[in-house]
Amino acid sequence: MTRPTTFQIGKTYATRSLCDYDCTFSFQVVRRTEKMITIRSHRGDVSRKVRLIDGVESIDPLGRFSMSPVLSADDLVDA
Repeated sequence: MTRPTTFQIGKTYATRSLCDYDCTFSFQVVRRTEKMITIRSHRGDVSRKVRLIDGVESIDPLGRFSMSPVLSADDLVDA
């Protein structure tokens, strides 16, 4: 099965911390436009700018800083 290259509303995505393999971050997409994704986490809803990395949509869910996690559309949680 081919994974989507775009974020889909209502789907949950997860990524791991670069510093601690056992630490995972998961986010649900609640809204989207062509250039922005709104995600929901335990902190509430935040909007992030979409960028393409190797043809896959990606965002910086916690902001952009050194060692920040990157969430990609191919990080879909299998439910």
